[in-house]
Amino acid sequence: MQFYYYTLVAGVAALVIALFAAFYVLKESEGSEKMKEIAKAIKEGANAYLKRQLYTILAFAVILSILFLFMDNGLSIVIAFIVGAAASYITAYLGMSIAVKANVRTAKSAEKGLNEAFRTALLGGSVTGFAAVGFSLIGLSLLLMYFTTLNIPLLIGYGFGASLISLFARVGGGIYTKAADVGADLVGKTELGLPEDDVRNPATIADNVGDNVGDCAGMAADVFESYSVTLVAALLIANSIPNAPTSLFAYPLYIAALGIIGSFIGVFFIHVKKGNVTRALYKNILLAVIISAILDLVLTSALALPMSYFIAIVSGLLLAFLLFWVSDYYTGGGSKPVIKIATAARGGAGTNVIMGLAVGLRSTWLPAVFVVAAIIASYAAAGVYGIAIASAAMFSLTATILTIDSFGPITDNAGGIAEMSHLPARVRKVTDHLDAVGNTTKATTKGFAIGGAALSATALFVAFANAVHINVIDALNPLVTVGIFIGVLLPFIFSSFLMEAVGHAANLMVEEVRRQVRTIKGLMQGKAKPDYAKAVDIATVNALKSLALPEIVAILTPIIVGLLLGKAALGGLLVGMIPASFMLALTMANAGGAMDNAKKYIETGHFGGKGSDAHKAAIVGDTVGDPLKDTAGPALNSMIKVVSTISILLAPVFLTYALMP
Repeated sequence: MQFYYYTLVAGVAALVIALFAAFYVLKESEGSEKMKEIAKAIKEGANAYLKRQLYTILAFAVILSILFLFMDNGLSIVIAFIVGAAASYITAYLGMSIAVKANVRTAKSAEKGLNEAFRTALLGGSVTGFAAVGFSLIGLSLLLMYFTTLNIPLLIGYGFGASLISLFARVGGGIYTKAADVGADLVGKTELGLPEDDVRNPATIADNVGDNVGDCAGMAADVFESYSVTLVAALLIANSIPNAPTSLFAYPLYIAALGIIGSFIGVFFIHVKKGNVTRALYKNILLAVIISAILDLVLTSALALPMSYFIAIVSGLLLAFLLFWVSDYYTGGGSKPVIKIATAARGGAGTNVIMGLAVGLRSTWLPAVFVVAAIIASYAAAGVYGIAIASAAMFSLTATILTIDSFGPITDNAGGIAEMSHLPARVRKVTDHLDAVGNTTKATTKGFAIGGAALSATALFVAFANAVHINVIDALNPLVTVGIFIGVLLPFIFSSFLMEAVGHAANLMVEEVRRQVRTIKGLMQGKAKPDYAKAVDIATVNALKSLALPEIVAILTPIIVGLLLGKAALGGLLVGMIPASFMLALTMANAGGAMDNAKKYIETGHFGGKGSDAHKAAIVGDTVGDPLKDTAGPALNSMIKVVSTISILLAPVFLTYALMP
């Protein structure tokens, strides 16, 4: 039996697990009519956004598909492209659909205690995690059956389809969520003195919707893309090895499949002990790493591959855990860097932001060391193929990581529903605790996604070099130098568009909230309801309007460089873009995450608590950090892989039509 039949079965098994988790969550009670009403508003807002976003995606997809048809094997590329895009979008949509139903059930479960609420939120998040690996493996396996190993290079179309959806989901969802969040905070907290998720704040529902379209759907598409393109890169590298045995093609796919078992045990057999939710989540990851390593050791032996290959696997698994740990250190509630930022807030908003940026900049060194060590270890173990294996091993934990990430928006929404529904204080205590942990998990999983993007992009770069027949990147070649400068510039320009988009949309949201407060009589007294739908519409329309320019920049830059300056310059672009994007993304994500938790640290009673001058300063810091950690930073993951995959996909075009050799 061909190896891809086994991975097809593994993908189906992952979907069965996802459906089981969804069934478990949906059988839980939704609570009171008030809770159902709020949850319905969040669900409708999220669905409305994704529906509008789909139309934008379809327009781009149709144009690109038509262009691909003019290439050699154009129809096969289009088929792979559509399958990758469809699988990614379905994953994001399904995961978000369950998340917006799990939030109200988590709030209701909190009445029974911490363990019950934790279990509901975790299983709600696991739907996204297992759906991602399931759809990815099914899509790849079906395409392998269609193409056969002789046409493996055509699989890059699958990776590009996933990359395109990731870019849209990350960029659009990131702009949406932060426009709503910043707008809600600037007026609700600083001007009106309202608590988080106050029912009187017109931007509250839009903020809760944003948690789902950004942190749930956006992250799902992001990690789905990394998972998929990593496996494609491994297959492309194996394909470039002369007389490569079938085991080299099967190995990365089997590693990914075995990761499902480790993730399943980690998610479904973990419980909170003594109220320590963070420790339970760490056990979840550690258990998945250990079980996956044991299974991969058996796999390596069964395929009669060199045991040095297992070193590459271990380097990837350890990298995943270490990136999670270091992000937790720099952004976790109560950590030294977070307390340092909170302390700086006593001097005002300026010193708070300065310290937050300092922490973000410094947070790059350990992840860089870890990624470099993983690249060296995996290369020493199995050459460039080893780097691909390390990436595949790291992303074999995708189900676990996405579960923990989606846990964040579910618990965040649960807290908001509990607040707006006026549930008892004991329930709020449970949801607040889960929300605080979920806020940290969102930051730590971003660290994983950013580090993983850098490692998978390294494997993609090797695949690009093979595709354009480059053995050496000559830094003394002026064209290569030009390409490096363009590559380093690209993430900064790309991020600037996103930050500007958030600022513009947030300003419109601020004005809308002020207008409603000014014109709706009895709103602040709780006698009238805000127009939530108007705020949701502002965030939706402006997020989608802002998508086009950064999307076009990411897609056209490698095409223009490849056609005008040739393969050497394009290689230089990738050399400059990958590390620059990695460092910039880490800086922004960790700075924003740390400033967010510094605000929450003050809210627990430190330095005067809520309403104090330090708290007001920290709110400003959090506002600055929001688009850094949830929009610009994470979106660079998608940009890296879009640029890399389109460079590989159009390699034959560049070799034939480039103006420079």
